[in-house]
Amino acid sequence: MGRLRPLAGLALALACAGAFAQTPAPAAAQAARPASLAPAASAAPALGDPAPDFLGLDRRGRPVKVSDYRGKPVVISFWAGWCAPCRRELPMLSTLQRSVGREHLQVIAVNLNEPRHDYEEFLRLNPGLDLDFIRDPGSAARYYGVRTVPNLFVVDRDGKLVQAHRGYSPEKIEQFVRELAPLLPPRAARKPGE
Repeated sequence: MGRLRPLAGLALALACAGAFAQTPAPAAAQAARPASLAPAASAAPALGDPAPDFLGLDRRGRPVKVSDYRGKPVVISFWAGWCAPCRRELPMLSTLQRSVGREHLQVIAVNLNEPRHDYEEFLRLNPGLDLDFIRDPGSAARYYGVRTVPNLFVVDRDGKLVQAHRGYSPEKIEQFVRELAPLLPPRAARKPGE
């Protein structure tokens, strides 16, 4: 219970961020919602299994892997710019990343199967999001069994998949924070301005 206290304020901050945040999407992305996000998704890994390692390419074209962050929990969010729930979830994840700090947690936002122009335009319109953004043409989605967005996964410091949340609703925030708290070191949550 002691670990949850520092994160109680974070849960409230995340809830408030989600209630008011609406990151803009490129106009083209708002108009066209793809019928299929990824090529035939395979079965999702089970909780407790090693997390699939490859996540996609960063903005410089370098591969990003879960194993790059071994030793700290990793939150992976599959998203798309046309997805309104994704645009509400990303600011909350950015608040989480800032509040906990990169030394304790890594949040990776995986753009799923959108044209590069739409992906780049979304990032240009949302420069304040403090997340590591990468682009996946669909291969990481297959490894994780992703068929729709948003999809949120949590990997523990040993590389095992410990949480999976499909879809988004503000009600899931408290549950997500409660599940994440035991993975973080005590006092990991920072106060704004620290």
